[in-house]
Amino acid sequence: MELGSQIKKRRNELSLSQEELAEKVYVSRQTISNWENDKSYPDVNSLVLLSEVFNVSIDNLIKGDIEIMKEQIRAEDRKKFEGLSHIYAVLFLLAILSPIPLFHFLSFVGIGIWLMLMGVTLYVAFRLEKMKKQFDIQTYREIVAFSEGVGLDDIAKAREEGKRPYQKLLLALGSGLLTLIIAISFAMLLK
Repeated sequence: MELGSQIKKRRNELSLSQEELAEKVYVSRQTISNWENDKSYPDVNSLVLLSEVFNVSIDNLIKGDIEIMKEQIRAEDRKKFEGLSHIYAVLFLLAILSPIPLFHFLSFVGIGIWLMLMGVTLYVAFRLEKMKKQFDIQTYREIVAFSEGVGLDDIAKAREEGKRPYQKLLLALGSGLLTLIIAISFAMLLK
C-alpha cells in the first residue's frame, strides 16, 4: 500500500501533526497513525477530506491503492446488504406470526399495529430489492456468491439469469398462497 506513506509525506509537507490532520478530517489521532502505518485504510468520506486538505485529487492520493479501495467498498456493500437481510428476515417472521395474536388480544388496535409492522417490512423489502438490482443479484446462488465476496463466471451468471423468471413466478404463487392463508385465518377469527 502506498496510501499510508502518501498521507505521512503530504502531512509533513504541510507541517501538520497527526492531531491537527485528525481534526481536519474528523477522526482520531490514532486513526491517522493507523493509516500512515498501513494498519487500516480510510473510508471514502475520509479520502475525500484528505484530498481536500492536501489539495490533490483522490487519484493522486491513492495511486496504486485503487483495487484495495474497491474491495473495501465491496466489503462495506456486502455488510450493509447482509444487515438489511437480517432485519428483513426478522420483520417478515414477525409479520407472519403476529396478526392472529395481535387481533386476538388487542382487537382492531392490534390490526393497526400489524399494518404498521407490514409497512415497515415492505419498506425494508423495497430497499433490499433495490440493492439486489444495484448489484445484479436475484437468485439464491448469486446472493450467496455476493455475500461471500466472489463473483460468478459468465456461464454460471447466464444460467442464473435463466432461472430468474421461474423464481419470480414461484415467488408470486407463494405470496398469493400466504395471503390466502392469512385471509382465511382472519375470517375464522371474525366468526
